[in-house]
Amino acid sequence: MEQFIEFATNHWILVGLLAGCFGLLALDGSLKAGPKVGTHEATRLINQENALVLDIRDKNDFKAGHLVDSVNIPNAQINNRLGELEKHKETPVIVVCKAGQTSSSAAKLLKDNGFTSVYRLSGGIMEWSGNNLPLVKK
Repeated sequence: MEQFIEFATNHWILVGLLAGCFGLLALDGSLKAGPKVGTHEATRLINQENALVLDIRDKNDFKAGHLVDSVNIPNAQINNRLGELEKHKETPVIVVCKAGQTSSSAAKLLKDNGFTSVYRLSGGIMEWSGNNLPLVKK
């Protein structure tokens, strides 16, 4: 640890550039995948703009609790099942996963295939249920 601190102080420009590169890389990935929305904005999109909620968790997690009228396509199957979502290309799509971490790859895939308004639920279903918002259980 002492060596790292010594290196960082001796080469602060390099360390700063490296940190900047990581920041730009994270920003680039975020922009390509679409913006994150919180639970309030997601609720507004669902109620006022008839947004489609795409739940990318596996079937067992989906059955344990999901948003009303959400469509379940597991993350591993999205590429093969894009045809099922074709009619929603012009409507907002909110991609939901368990904790908000894996939704970016699915959102990027949707954007790359012509979906115009793709959002990711920040914090995923865990934040939704943590805010005591309703879930449908089958």
